Amino acid sequence: MLSDEHLKIGLQSDLPQKDKLLLILGSFEAPCEIVEVKRKAAELGWRISPKWNLSARLRQAKNLAILTSQGWEITPAGKQYLRDLGFGGANPIAVRIASDLRSELARISELNTRAFVEEAIKCYEAGLHRSAIVMSWIAAVDVLYGHVHKHHLHVFNQEASRTDAKWKGAKATDDLSRMKEADFLDRLVGLSIIGKNVKNELEQCLDRRNGCGHPNSLRIGPATVAHHLEVLLLNVFQPFS
Repeated sequence: MLSDEHLKIGLQSDLPQKDKLLLILGSFEAPCEIVEVKRKAAELGWRISPKWNLSARLRQAKNLAILTSQGWEITPAGKQYLRDLGFGGANPIAVRIASDLRSELARISELNTRAFVEEAIKCYEAGLHRSAIVMSWIAAVDVLYGHVHKHHLHVFNQEASRTDAKWKGAKATDDLSRMKEADFLDRLVGLSIIGKNVKNELEQCLDRRNGCGHPNSLRIGPATVAHHLEVLLLNVFQPFS
């Protein structure tokens, strides 16, 4: 059963109306009437228009919700659907970050980057902490490569050649991967694409990725992953996607 804290986050997000209705159903232990759905929504700050036919909207959810003699209830498929959205019983901060990352997916037009972000979210939601850190970093670097290639390629090559005489000018996005990622971040600072404080945070994310990407005894918990993802969300995905 979803807590009110989880539910508030979902109702305040950009989720479709159908998903918000399913979230409300998921917060009840037993079947409920439409009037109870409206009451719960109002208590948590989501205004439902009196013109909306909620029963019709829930029927459109097909096998995710069902109307019984006792009222509407969410089905096992519906519960799995909510877990896939990131509402699977994690703490509210984890749910918010997963929800925010999913909101960013719609803004990412490059298919490879979008796939990286989506895989990172799924790893995070499944509790695969090291994988989430690795995949989210790959996605973030891919976003930065795309931004440089589209907006700063000429000056980037100039700056790279100035600091490394052996640098062969990049033409395609993949060419940027020839540079070490730490050096790449330095070049971004040199061009004022990111600031020094942002670079410092991203370097910590890079170190964390390196630690998680190789066999070792490093242990990572959900709070560390949440911090890692939030840094990337605020400093890479939102400003550069």
